[in-house]
Amino acid sequence: MSDRQRARIMMISTHGYVSAFPEFGKPDTGGQVVYVLELSKCLARMGYHVDILTRQFEGQRAWEHVAPRVRLLRFPCGGDDFIPKETLCEHIPEWVANARDFIEEKDLDYAFIDSHYWDAGLAGQSLANELGIAHIHTPHSIGAWKRDNMDGETEELERRYNFRHRIREEKVVYDECDVLVATTPPQREILLESEYDVPAEKIRVIPPGYDDMRFFPVSRASRQAVKRELGLSGRVVLALGRMAKNKGYDLLLRAIPTVIERIDDAQLLLAVGSTEPSDDEVKQIREIKNLTATLGIENRVLFRDFIPDEMLADYYRAADVFALSSRYEPFGMTAIEAMACGTPTVVTTEGGLWEQVTWGLESVYANPFDPEAFGHAISAVLAHRRISDQLAKYGSQKARARFTWTGIGQRLLRSLGDADVSIRRLEYPHMSREEEHEEAIVTL
Repeated sequence: MSDRQRARIMMISTHGYVSAFPEFGKPDTGGQVVYVLELSKCLARMGYHVDILTRQFEGQRAWEHVAPRVRLLRFPCGGDDFIPKETLCEHIPEWVANARDFIEEKDLDYAFIDSHYWDAGLAGQSLANELGIAHIHTPHSIGAWKRDNMDGETEELERRYNFRHRIREEKVVYDECDVLVATTPPQREILLESEYDVPAEKIRVIPPGYDDMRFFPVSRASRQAVKRELGLSGRVVLALGRMAKNKGYDLLLRAIPTVIERIDDAQLLLAVGSTEPSDDEVKQIREIKNLTATLGIENRVLFRDFIPDEMLADYYRAADVFALSSRYEPFGMTAIEAMACGTPTVVTTEGGLWEQVTWGLESVYANPFDPEAFGHAISAVLAHRRISDQLAKYGSQKARARFTWTGIGQRLLRSLGDADVSIRRLEYPHMSREEEHEEAIVTL
């Protein structure tokens, strides 16, 4: 593509606290935000201009510079308070009207729309219909699958997660979008065989990516130095993420006694806090802390609050094993980041990642609903240096071969060509990096 032919892409992620420097740990702000930001920056490096469209609330700025050729545009809807992703759909028509007015006012022309999660899918399909352009949608999680894999009373789950409305709207988006991106082969099968009944030719399997400039292996000596700097000792099992029932931290805790029986210096580092925990999160953290006492392992479990994004790689490298114990998990990006850092992983079979790794070579997987088996899997990695070294070597190679953002971006663009969807290009003069920054400001 020449310097004078740069297409502009509309990226939509409406819920949560989306920003150039996201406050991870805030409600509805986690892996999906990373996905959208990193994919946008990757597409920009490939020569495109990318506008990330999201919701404006709590006095946030209307626009923000993210990176060269990437800007963030915020549009209000539903007032100035935070709205959970389960109910944001009620205000999406207002958001679409505000976004459309801005697009028309600034005479913006987009090559295609790439939306993320079902609330953004509603917005993306509405704008695609009005603007007459292609729409790629990535669900990230699927309502019917989440509903069928959650414990609890049906009506209580419905009240909390709005499943009936969600699944009905998801069906419309899946029917009307041009390309539907599944992050794993099992997710593709769900889309094909469930009540959504999506045509096979519409679905592309494209996993999330990771930043290989941040997550990479270091020497054993460097890992030990990082471990000391973080105040850790012994053999460390790490689990981290937002506090949510589906993450299975209670199942992991029940696996730890089996680990302790075999590994005398093993300890679990559980980093599951958030910057602004909700009442429900506080309750869940209290419950898992009580569980450590019930199991008699409180002196072998370290609780850390939310880990800042800039320290994630060091925590991965300080761990001897990373454990992904989710009850259900669309993909498991944290495990890929750990693998990329050269940390052996034990991953859940209740999700999408385990079928994409070779057991015993790149990772080990086990069912967290069988805590003893999950514990034995962790113990085997901790007990045998040869196994640990093999997982570290080939796991990091697998991450780099399949899950870097450059490869993911290329596959996304190719999906449009495979679906015979044309990409319209726009004319831009040659610009320096400083001029690109100015362009991101002036055009607003």
